[in-house]
Amino acid sequence: MTPLANLMLTTLPQLDTIDMIIPVPLHHARLCQREFNQALLLADQIGRHLNISISYTNLVRTTSTAPQTSLSRKSRLKNLRHAFAVRHPTQLMNKRILLIDDVFTTGTTVNECARTLRRSGSADVFVLTLARTIDQNLIPDRTHSPAFYPFSSH
Repeated sequence: MTPLANLMLTTLPQLDTIDMIIPVPLHHARLCQREFNQALLLADQIGRHLNISISYTNLVRTTSTAPQTSLSRKSRLKNLRHAFAVRHPTQLMNKRILLIDDVFTTGTTVNECARTLRRSGSADVFVLTLARTIDQNLIPDRTHSPAFYPFSSH
């Protein structure tokens, strides 16, 4: 996990102050099934490098939702609405937070997490992810046949 966290650190812009790092949480059932939270593993490495504390139990996923990868954008928004909560809002008051996730697809997950953190009293919430998916409909040079794109779902 260290090489991936190091890659993320190379893209992190200069931020004045980050008070706390929070990984995007998994629901308890998903965590038991998977046995690890990749966002937490990345956040741990980044926190160690930046010497910033990690809060990994304050933001919680309260609802076991369907995997986002199988849903449309509209369904993703509905799927995650009110799926997160903060256990101890006073610990977040006026804190600038770096939210860590592994993959940014539509931004629905990190947006809902950030909304939850802001409603609980945090100051700015910045997001850092390892990867970003690309909507193939937005790729400008689609002049090649679909067979040219090995990652295509065609």
